[in-house]
Amino acid sequence: MPGTASQSVALPEASGFRVPSRLPYVLALGLIGVAVVVLRSMGRVWWCSCAAPTPWIADIWSSHCSQHLLDAYTFSHISHGLLFFIAFGWLHAALPARWQARFTPGWWFFAAIALEVGWEVLENTPLVIERYRGQTASLNYNGDSIGNSIGDILSCAAGFLIAWRIGAWRAFALFVAFELLTLFWIRDNLTLNVVMLLHPIEAIKHWQTPASLR
Repeated sequence: MPGTASQSVALPEASGFRVPSRLPYVLALGLIGVAVVVLRSMGRVWWCSCAAPTPWIADIWSSHCSQHLLDAYTFSHISHGLLFFIAFGWLHAALPARWQARFTPGWWFFAAIALEVGWEVLENTPLVIERYRGQTASLNYNGDSIGNSIGDILSCAAGFLIAWRIGAWRAFALFVAFELLTLFWIRDNLTLNVVMLLHPIEAIKHWQTPASLR
């Protein structure tokens, strides 16, 4: 159970959704505000240049992808939250008992949002944007709008809260389901995204890219 002492490294079960303190959540909300300020200072636009208030875009090859609140990659960001919960559960179980009492699931949540905010900022740097454009199938990627980054962070938060509610094993099963869904739907998922960023494989890039864009 999250928040209880354990001497073995095991996946945590559902916590019953008890909230021990509001402070981690207040700080996590503050981090989202910091992300908005930093991204704006980096020159990121608030919303898609089309100025359309569409909240959802399904076509990853459209110039609208990563410019609206949600898109097909939203599932990857939900998966971030699922995996963060599992990872922090393992970490919690490995800590000495005196630290377990302090590292409550509320602080797991704060740490998850901090990591997601850090990634959203890093993802929108010129270095990573060019890495996406040059080494992955995201040939036309020009970074996220601020609205899309907020959507990504909130999706991560949703994934974490879902995992907290259903427990780690079900959360892992949901992660696998999302990976399979997006693999067959858009020929991309979180696993392939990481592989192509760190160690690009030309055969995968060719398979992912529509013939009209090769």
